Amino acid sequence: MQKEIHPKAVPCKIYYQGKVVMETLSTRPEIHVDVWSGVHPFWTGESRFVDTEGRVDKFTKRFGDSYRRKK
Repeated sequence: MQKEIHPKAVPCKIYYQGKVVMETLSTRPEIHVDVWSGVHPFWTGESRFVDTEGRVDKFTKRFGDSYRRKK
């Protein structure tokens, strides 16, 4: 490795909802996350409702029924 071209790694704390969930090395001393493996539905086996309200309406408004028509 060449000297003095890599960013400096410092101890870093990963925060989820205000609590420290992990400590690692990073270029930042703190990282705040919305999802981590301890609460992700894939790893916990729980299903969660994801708010998609308005996405279908936005798509329909933008494209109408043109995506259903066959040419």
